[in-house]
Amino acid sequence: MSSTKSSRPKKTVPVTRLLLIRHAEVEPLYQGVFGGRIDMNLSERGHEQATLLAKFLRGRTFDAIYASPMKRVAQTLKPLLAQPGRAAVVMNGLKEVNFGDWTGLNFEQVREKFNVTAFEWLHQLELAAIPNAETVKTFRARVEPCVEQILRDHPGQTVAIACHGGTIRMILSILLDMPLPRFASFDIDYASATWIRVSPPKTEVQLLNFTPWRDGV
Repeated sequence: MSSTKSSRPKKTVPVTRLLLIRHAEVEPLYQGVFGGRIDMNLSERGHEQATLLAKFLRGRTFDAIYASPMKRVAQTLKPLLAQPGRAAVVMNGLKEVNFGDWTGLNFEQVREKFNVTAFEWLHQLELAAIPNAETVKTFRARVEPCVEQILRDHPGQTVAIACHGGTIRMILSILLDMPLPRFASFDIDYASATWIRVSPPKTEVQLLNFTPWRDGV
């Protein structure tokens, strides 16, 4: 008597593509400082960057667009949302990290006032060493539910998330299961686009920190 082993087809895991967009350049007063929760505008150059970003994304289909509620993000998205059929869902949890007593200070001022190099800001957040700032734990606790909701609501779809440099690093930390300070060496420039391919349990970075205004459209 012979028998054959039945094989069940493998379950296909839907691939969700995330586009992480950082806002464009901010107004001169806040360039080179820890802006965090300051609700600033874009610079003239920032508006130009936003226009080039929208041009780069023209013709691409998004099943949803999510955004931080801060003005610099809304202004960055304005040219993109002017295209037919596009609208953004605002998520408060996507705001930039709160830098506490570092807010409004540049790197030299942080060094003079707190005797620490501001280039170590992710490590300082990890150590809860920035007075009155969010810790990595509290920062993650508000960003992670946003990521989970987006992935839950859009399996197999393409979604844009417009937010901030710190928030993008946290999203990468969550999806790649890496400590946040590891992303200190990752450049997330103004008006940059980072493509992520999520197919649980695998996450793949397909394009990191592409800037249409600098790299070409």
